[in-house]
Amino acid sequence: MAGAASAQTGPLRIEIDQGVIEPLPYAVPDFIPEDAAASEYASLIARVVAADLSGTGLFREVPASAHISKITGFDDPVRFADWKAVNAQALIAGAVTVKGRQLTVRFRSYDVFAENELGGGLQFSGSTDGWRRMAHKVADAVYSRITGEGGYFDSRVVFVSETGPKNDRRKRLAIMDYDGANVQYLTNSEAIVLAPRFSPTGDRVLYTSYETGFPQIHVLDVGKVQRRILSTDEGIMSFAPRFSPDGRTVVYSQSQGGNTDLFTMDIASGQRSRLTTAPSIETAPSFSPDGSQIVFESDRSGAPQLYVMPASGGAAQRISFGTGRYGTPVWSPRGDLIAFTKQNKGRFHIGVMRADGSEERLLTASFLDEGPTWSPNGRVIMFTRETQGASGRALLYSVDISGRNLKPVRTPDGASDPAWSPLQN
Repeated sequence: MAGAASAQTGPLRIEIDQGVIEPLPYAVPDFIPEDAAASEYASLIARVVAADLSGTGLFREVPASAHISKITGFDDPVRFADWKAVNAQALIAGAVTVKGRQLTVRFRSYDVFAENELGGGLQFSGSTDGWRRMAHKVADAVYSRITGEGGYFDSRVVFVSETGPKNDRRKRLAIMDYDGANVQYLTNSEAIVLAPRFSPTGDRVLYTSYETGFPQIHVLDVGKVQRRILSTDEGIMSFAPRFSPDGRTVVYSQSQGGNTDLFTMDIASGQRSRLTTAPSIETAPSFSPDGSQIVFESDRSGAPQLYVMPASGGAAQRISFGTGRYGTPVWSPRGDLIAFTKQNKGRFHIGVMRADGSEERLLTASFLDEGPTWSPNGRVIMFTRETQGASGRALLYSVDISGRNLKPVRTPDGASDPAWSPLQN
């Protein structure tokens, strides 16, 4: 995944292309409160920045107890020798100002051993209620400067919140920050909900609901928490929806007469087009980032496998050929990989492969791992892991595409079916 950065011999940069040798050590002293009202936020913001960076597995924080220097003024010169002495290769310094309900964060990042600034200073402003978002934005900027990749911290995840025993699970849609903070519930638990998916702009969510007794696709405006059903023929089951990259079209599965095929629907007009006609089950479609292709799951070869076809329909090419059953494919936002669920020899895995099926790699293994979703920069995958037994529950986990840094994502209750948003505006 990443080679260790060597700030002593060149520009500070983590090149994410091979196995990590050592996480890059960095320091982020508490940000400076520039007025009395900022005091309660300055330390909190620095701690979220540190949690974001350290949580990637690419960075290791030098604890405050080891610091020799103190940052007392945002424009004061940096005493690089003191930070070199504690082996901090990167330094992040910030200041916070609060005027009424308006909060402003300024920050600078430094290459300690080269004794220079990484990019120019930046500032973010917003309401005091949005202080965590500004911390995520700072962390995204630092991450991008050191790795050369886009960040993913200022993003959200929509998921299915689960409560109750395994034989009487109550499910409702919820949304949270990528790290599990600021959970909000979007639906009640009166009807089963499945497979939420964000629009490309992050303002709408598609999901499947059994509110009418059989599955139908709903679209929900996240800001207004207003929803409507995407109409299909009466009595027809529709499910597994996903937006096209331009947000104007939905691709989904429709089951009728024992056959399940893929369809697209224009959201504005409701006009539908049938993409497949095979006498098999076609489901879990996902567009390529450029909108030209669709990857999907089909049992047309006898067992569930992955196929790719033009977005307008037509001949499909099988891309999965390993042993086992493949499902829930989803294209990386970078277009280079497809993530999937694999079941083989009684174990479930989250894996990735190239769009032509080459270079398959399994990243996880457990009793039940399923439903991958990509971070906005294509670096991390979040998924559902369920434990076995009568008391088993579903939880969210994330893993780097190298297979490193597997960890749980905190949620108030059980959770499944995550879908990652794009970066927020």
